[in-house]
Amino acid sequence: MKKNDKDVVTYTEDEIRSDPYGFTLKEITEVLGEQEAQKLFNVLYKKKPNAQYQTVKIKEIQQGGDTSKYAFELKDGYCIETVCIKRKTGTTVCVSTMVGCPVGCIFCESGSNGFIRNLTPSEIVQQVVLLKEKVNRIVYMGMGEPLFNYNSLIKSIHILRDRNGYNFPTDGITVSTVGPLTQLKKLREEHLKIQLTLSLHATNQTTRNKVIPHMSGNKIEDVVEAVLSYSERHNRKITIAYLLLPGVNDRPSDVRQLSRWFRGKNVLINLLQYNNTKCFDMKSPNKQQLVAFKNLLEREGLEVKLRESRGGKIKAACGQLVSEHNKKGRGAVPSAIRLDIEKSRNNGTVHSNVPKNTREKAHLNKKKRKITKKDI
Repeated sequence: MKKNDKDVVTYTEDEIRSDPYGFTLKEITEVLGEQEAQKLFNVLYKKKPNAQYQTVKIKEIQQGGDTSKYAFELKDGYCIETVCIKRKTGTTVCVSTMVGCPVGCIFCESGSNGFIRNLTPSEIVQQVVLLKEKVNRIVYMGMGEPLFNYNSLIKSIHILRDRNGYNFPTDGITVSTVGPLTQLKKLREEHLKIQLTLSLHATNQTTRNKVIPHMSGNKIEDVVEAVLSYSERHNRKITIAYLLLPGVNDRPSDVRQLSRWFRGKNVLINLLQYNNTKCFDMKSPNKQQLVAFKNLLEREGLEVKLRESRGGKIKAACGQLVSEHNKKGRGAVPSAIRLDIEKSRNNGTVHSNVPKNTREKAHLNKKKRKITKKDI
């Protein structure tokens, strides 16, 4: 790959044929020509997956009722986890965008090994293409913060929705994010009418800083404003994911603030139940507590849904994805190796979408201490 005088990226035939899932039809056409490009796209997306073109492989599949969890092994030996959930309306796949995660949500295991690296567009696309299930919904809600791997996220969406290839409907794609402002505003300007979920989990800055510590530089009011702006621009109902923590974010003041922000808006509030992990020492709210909080919000005129947790028996529920294979195999990568890997992936730009202070915190805090209710 190289850039010409006008900073236009060009690729070689060897690059495309060695990892074709990482390229759009337009990019392949520019190198191979229209006929060869269409032929290759048909092989990739219209026929049974061919190992010749794969850069990831299925290492393990765990089954748990209506949920299956894939461990995909990458070329450098690391593993990511991808979850398929069968519902009455079809099958949803929850894809990862990173190995590890830099965000540090206190209830989530994904960052317990630190942040190792971003996934390439190809590694994201293959999580969908290599599934044994046929899916009708894709959610970017697995390991990692999708908007911190912005370029790979957007490119993978363009590849998956291409009518000449996988032809996945844009309406069936959801991006779940904690709301980094720079990337959230950038997403608003994309010509992609995808669904958007904001992981909020608090109604004031102090609480959110403790629940999502590495997002403290993003003011909660600005994040909410940016999400609502996305909704208005793209005429999309926004989902607000709200993990209920009894005694922490279920107070009358929380109800009032959620009402001020979202009453009369095109918003659905999804109430989540905490799924047990090794990194957060707190009991899940019971059904009675969830229903009581839901009723309070509905009295304020808000649309609320209790999200049923799936996959807990195989550690496939929200917050539980981490890949034990990484822990058993090698643990977190030494910083020098980690940077070399990322340079090779991003052409010399190290973690370009992840704020520097966030990267450092995630690397230094690979082994999370247990955080209790007293801490928040």
